[in-house]
Amino acid sequence: MRAVITVIGKDTVGILAKVSALCATYGANIIDVTQTVMQDLFCMIMLCETDSLSAPFSEFVDSAEKLGEENHLKIHVMHEDLFNSMHRI
Repeated sequence: MRAVITVIGKDTVGILAKVSALCATYGANIIDVTQTVMQDLFCMIMLCETDSLSAPFSEFVDSAEKLGEENHLKIHVMHEDLFNSMHRI
């Protein structure tokens, strides 16, 4: 299974590193990353393989949201199938 992680917030040093460290902690393998900074707004989309998570997917989601709150970011983790369903016409 794969997950889409989105991150939005004020640009600061280390955002990618913090999200990557969270993925490593839970055993999520990062497949692809795209990021941009628009003026001072950081935007990132990350695609991860989550078949080998060391904890339930819901715990990974909750930890990502908590990381976002601690760093004044909005971090959202969504199962790829749900993401695809939401964006299918």
